[in-house]
Amino acid sequence: MLGSFKFVLLLSLIYLCKAAEEDVLDLTDSDFSTLISEHDTALVMFYAPWCGHCKRLKPEYAQAAGILKNDETPVMLAKVDCTEGGKSTCEKFSVSGYPTLKIFRKGELSQEYNGPRESNGIVKYMRAQVGPSSKDLLTVADYEAFTSKDEVVVVGFFEKETDLKGEFLKTADKMREEVTFGHTSAKEVLEKSGYKDNVVLFRPKRLQNKFEESSIVYKGDTDMYSLKAFIKENYHGLVGVRQKENIQDFTNPLVVAYYDVDYVKNPKGTNYWRNRVLKVAKEMNEVNFAVSDKDDFTHELNEFGMDYVKTDKPIVAGRDSDGNKFIMTAEFSIENLLAFSKDLIDGKLEPFIKSEALPENNDGPVKVAVGKNFKELVTDSGRDALVEFYAPWCGHCQKLAPVWDELGEKLKNEDVDIVKIDATANDWPKSLYDVSGFPTIYWKPKDSTKKPVRYNGGRSLEDFLKYVSEHASSELKGWDRKGVAKKDEL
Repeated sequence: MLGSFKFVLLLSLIYLCKAAEEDVLDLTDSDFSTLISEHDTALVMFYAPWCGHCKRLKPEYAQAAGILKNDETPVMLAKVDCTEGGKSTCEKFSVSGYPTLKIFRKGELSQEYNGPRESNGIVKYMRAQVGPSSKDLLTVADYEAFTSKDEVVVVGFFEKETDLKGEFLKTADKMREEVTFGHTSAKEVLEKSGYKDNVVLFRPKRLQNKFEESSIVYKGDTDMYSLKAFIKENYHGLVGVRQKENIQDFTNPLVVAYYDVDYVKNPKGTNYWRNRVLKVAKEMNEVNFAVSDKDDFTHELNEFGMDYVKTDKPIVAGRDSDGNKFIMTAEFSIENLLAFSKDLIDGKLEPFIKSEALPENNDGPVKVAVGKNFKELVTDSGRDALVEFYAPWCGHCQKLAPVWDELGEKLKNEDVDIVKIDATANDWPKSLYDVSGFPTIYWKPKDSTKKPVRYNGGRSLEDFLKYVSEHASSELKGWDRKGVAKKDEL
């Protein structure tokens, strides 16, 4: 019986996946122009079947397609395989990497898609692409339905034409992909709401609490505080719900409580812990606070040295304004959270550094940096350094390894360090070294007042020798500034 149930469940899941896949229009060179022109607004994913990022995006994309097709103003999501039937189309639209997403309107390319890669974020971003940037609320019913949405909304109430209305409409155009806007001049709506010539930010019911107002009024009475700044400051409130698609909204210093954040299945339990964080946030305006779902941010918890959350209570971690990481080791409580946040701001906490063990011997021609010795070996060494950030699984890194070892051997008697660090297992000063792919190489000058510079040259031994020869603080003993080997004097 149990086996039959599992079989039926498996068939149901397969059916749902196929149904979702069918909501994505599959286009080729032969039908792209014809089919794409049938839709007012369409999002097209140009992909390659072997691409890992494409595989991860595919289910999110399909889920978004199923939602958007049923909207009052539907948006079609389509895909083009750039390795098979869509090669010419991908070339026509200058697709050089996968996945590439582009927005089309009535068959014509409109713009690049630069939005989120999760289903909810895709839906919100694409809904903002259709219709006016602000919905005209003509009746009280329109107004009440709009302000009852399960998201933050911003509404302009305008009895007459004013500069504030002009600013509102311009801001709505600029922020339509991030925020839902509505406006009204209807007499009955103005009387019902009690607002006239104001802009009001409304928080959804699920996020309302006793620590902050449920709606906030912007009067546009100062030149120093724009409507855009007002929205950004108040959008998430004292404690924002931090998700993958809005992570860029939360800046350091930041303290995050990780637990089962689920406003669909468990809104009461979600707010039980959020309210406790809110109580601390109300007392501390020097820190930004947020809650995040522990399962959605497993990768982030890993960065703090935690493989999984062992308790039902929130786990708290934070970063200071310099990006240093800190973990609250005490059990979650309002008192402990307040103490942790104050100590973070006051610089009283020991930063958490993700690190492999220190190398037993680091006297080889290539120095091995880890999280615990990066500052000593690279940042404060007082020496020039060429640093490779690599990943053990990276094919390009593996190909570079013998060249890197040979470079270290060639320069072992010079005042330059050749360094490598496994970027998947160690921390480093990310504000100075932006690593977005592997291998990433930086030149770190001896002079501590100069910032590290990203190396974008060739990958041969000769390329590296020429670069180091040119950029070394002091001319190398064995090579001139052009990278030409010096002859031994007789």
